[in-house]
Amino acid sequence: MSGAFTLRARVAAAAAVAIAVAVALLAVAVPALLQRQLTDELDSSLLGRAVEVARLASSTPVLLTEPGALEGRLTGGALFVQVVDRRGRIVARSGALGGRLLPQGAALQTALDDRRGAYADSALGSEPIRVYAAPLGELGGGAARGGAVLVAATTAAIDETLGHARRLVLLCALAAAALAALTATLLTRRALGPLARLSSGARAIERTGDASDRLPVPAARDEVGELAATLNAMLASLERAREAEQRFVADASHELRTPLTALRGNAAYVARHGGDPAVLADIEADAARLANLLDDLLALAREDAAAPAAAGGEELPLGELARAVAASDADATVVVEPGAERAAVRAEPVALERAVGNLLRNARTHGPADGQITITVALSPERDRARITVADEGPGLTADEARHAFERFWRGAGARAGGSGLGLAIVRATAERHGGTVTADGARFTIELPAIRELSDSRRRTPAA
Repeated sequence: MSGAFTLRARVAAAAAVAIAVAVALLAVAVPALLQRQLTDELDSSLLGRAVEVARLASSTPVLLTEPGALEGRLTGGALFVQVVDRRGRIVARSGALGGRLLPQGAALQTALDDRRGAYADSALGSEPIRVYAAPLGELGGGAARGGAVLVAATTAAIDETLGHARRLVLLCALAAAALAALTATLLTRRALGPLARLSSGARAIERTGDASDRLPVPAARDEVGELAATLNAMLASLERAREAEQRFVADASHELRTPLTALRGNAAYVARHGGDPAVLADIEADAARLANLLDDLLALAREDAAAPAAAGGEELPLGELARAVAASDADATVVVEPGAERAAVRAEPVALERAVGNLLRNARTHGPADGQITITVALSPERDRARITVADEGPGLTADEARHAFERFWRGAGARAGGSGLGLAIVRATAERHGGTVTADGARFTIELPAIRELSDSRRRTPAA
């Protein structure tokens, strides 16, 4: 697959970016939650130790200054305790402090002045610590009465844990992004493989121009398989259209060759022997046949190329159309069945009049010479289809002939000479372009088209409330 940045690469990149963004969000959320959890546990331990010191100061204040009374351990690190009086002077402190002093900041001031506990983050030299200051009661004696206790612990272990967590999440993000890109590449390669084969098959058909070839259909019944089936159906339709076009060209060439050959022969005869009434009549007949054949070919080509007439057609009453066509034949009668007086369709008047005229000429050509032709206008029982039927008094077509009657250049066994074999094909093309059909039943030829429903019909069929 060509291209600087293929679809496969775009999908893989999108998957990698999506995973990376998701894990990056986790890299922010997870350490934050972990820090909160660890800090809450540390604060709970500081509070518990402060409560123990406060109880000791209330019950036996003398023990505050005893060695080891204020010692404690927390998560492998030292727990620092410092007791001050109400003026902030140090009364006792744990041995873990060594020569250092806990900072007396805002938390201690809150405990001394407001008599409530407070937490604060501070530093013991270069070491980060978490401090909790709690007030001491007035009960009991000793120098710490009314003072406060400071309990602190290093947060270095928490910071180290958070650092490890951030690095771990970052590594997971990189690994997940790489894995997502690899997985997306493999999946898209498998998913796009049938598309690549379809593209290759289409290029092969483009090179050969052979519409009989077909594209490979994948075994999976998915969207790609449906696309391949649809494209193959399109190719089959194109193949049928090309075959029909080739048959049409061959038939038209054959039909045109016959009168042209006769014309050339008659013209050569006239050139050698001079004008002869019979020969001139033949020339005139051949020229008329050529003109009729060309007219029918042009009419059929226009029907094939024209757009559907339902959208741009006019409202056309079939009764008026039938009477206009029947006016060209003295023996034709028009019968409008009851209820069809206002039957109308949306159509191109010239095209539909030509189609009904073809049926009338077909009836006059193949029916009895002195027979009557009847043009009937009717509506379907549902009143949604309008029918115009042309019938003569002859024997009509057999069932097998009726199946082929509307094919191009088809002529029945008893057909008279001079016809083009395109009249009924033009009728079918016109009917289908107007959204309808044409059928033959013996000597009856019927065009059926969608009828224009009147408002009164809709009201008549609406059930009463």
